[in-house]
This record gives sequence, structure tokens and C-alpha cells, in this order.
Amino acid sequence: MRTIVITGCSSGIGLETALAFARAKDRVYATMRDLSRGDKLLAAAKQEDLTLNVLELDVTAPSRFESVVGTIVEEAGGIDVLVNNAGALPIGAFEDVSETALRHTMEVNFFGPALLTQVVLPIMRQQQSGYVINISSLSGMASKGGDSVYAASKFALEGLSEGLRLEIARWNIKTALVEPGQYATSLFRDTSDGTIEKHPSEYHLYNEWLRNGIRNGAAGDDPRKLAELILEISHSNGAQFRWPADDVAKHVMSVVFAQSDSERSSFLRQVANMDWWIEGRDTPD
Repeated sequence: MRTIVITGCSSGIGLETALAFARAKDRVYATMRDLSRGDKLLAAAKQEDLTLNVLELDVTAPSRFESVVGTIVEEAGGIDVLVNNAGALPIGAFEDVSETALRHTMEVNFFGPALLTQVVLPIMRQQQSGYVINISSLSGMASKGGDSVYAASKFALEGLSEGLRLEIARWNIKTALVEPGQYATSLFRDTSDGTIEKHPSEYHLYNEWLRNGIRNGAAGDDPRKLAELILEISHSNGAQFRWPADDVAKHVMSVVFAQSDSERSSFLRQVANMDWWIEGRDTPD
């Protein structure tokens, strides 16, 4: 039985991913910022007679990471898969975004997963195995107007993940990025992260157009499809790094990246002269 840790499980992709791993008979630790929002997940698990563990974990409170991870390791003996899913989505013209919103987005989308991964990696290194799956976005590959702050956080996550992949391959720890298009989740409807606008704003007409897009977020793909993909990734051999989640993502990736994952990885290994490290040798010679 594998041990799976997932962040942001109160709704949407995180909730469905927790259920997908539980159906696969994995030991699931579904974490969320506010345990009072866990009723939907627990009710769904009860309906299907699934077993999972729900823990409080706020990805913007890294001082708690060691304690939560320690509890999981004490109970389960290790961690096989970490799914960094929790996310914040501020929508609005960059000039209108407050410093508070900017920092919050980076805390949730970048610093949270980065620092949690740092806590989990020693466990996986000791095991000589593990999988870190980071939920990114098409915005992590190409930024569009109204999306600049969110894209910046996802660009940071993608850069970290790509470099990390080469650093930890020595210990048979795999890394993957999931690249979704738009899915029907509360991320698009959460007013706490919603459209940001100063009053008055020079971008009022543009922001109103963006709001209409948010209102249509419920028309996105079913997050259960993405959950099944994440489960599939967790059983893969690590050769593929970026996983497009739908046809839109596949099209964008084909345009943005001319190289395949294997070609890009080989190129980066060569440029950085990292073969000796990845292969477990002590020196480049």
C-alpha cells in the first residue's frame, strides 16, 4: 500500500484526486487549510465506503510542515507520492493587483509547494524512491493578459520542478508537472481569490470581460478526469515530465515546446553536465 499526501483537498481537483487514490486502495492523507470544509470529501468517501485520512495543512504556514509530515511518517512509515495541488487564482490586470494579493499568490502557488517538498524529500531520499507531482497550469507555459500574477507563480513552480527533477533523479525520485486547461472547480468562483480591481481602474472594461470568464468557469472539464490522470502519473516511470491534461493543453504544449520531454531533458543534462550526478557517481570523470 502506497502512502499519498495531497494538498488542497476540500474541493475540486484535490477532492477528486483524494478519492481516486482511495479507490486504488492507497493510504491517502488528504490535507486542507480549513477542516470545516472537509465535509464534502468525507461524505463522498463514506458513500463509496472509502478510507482516507483528513489533516489540517495550510500551505502558507510552513512552520507546521515538519509536524504534519512527521505525523504521517510516524503512522505510515513513509511517503510515496506528494501531490502539490493547493492553489490561488487572482484574476485582473497586473497594475491593479495589490502587494498583499501578489504575495499571497506566490505563497500558495510557489512557496507552499516548494517548502513542503523540501520537508518530504529527505524521507523519499531515505526510501530511495518517491514521486513529486506538481499541479501547474497552461499559464505556467504561456501567460496571457489578466493572468500575469497567477502565471508568474506557475512559471516559478515549473522552473523549480524542472531543475529539481535532475537533482533528485539520483535517488530514484521522480517529478512531474500536470498541465490542465480549465476545469470546473471552485478556484474560478472563490471570491477570496477572485477578480482584483482598484477603484477607479483604467482596466475596468477588461476586468469586466475577465469576470465573465470566471462566471463561466463551471463550464470547464470534470475534475475527475484530471484526478484519474494524476493517479496514472503516479504509476508511471518518470520518463515524461509535463503531462497535458486535455486537448487544449496538448495543443498549447505542441506550440510552445518544439522538443519532447526526453529531448529537452537530455539537452538540459548535457548543458549542465549532470549525467555523473544522476547516475550516482562521485565525480564527473
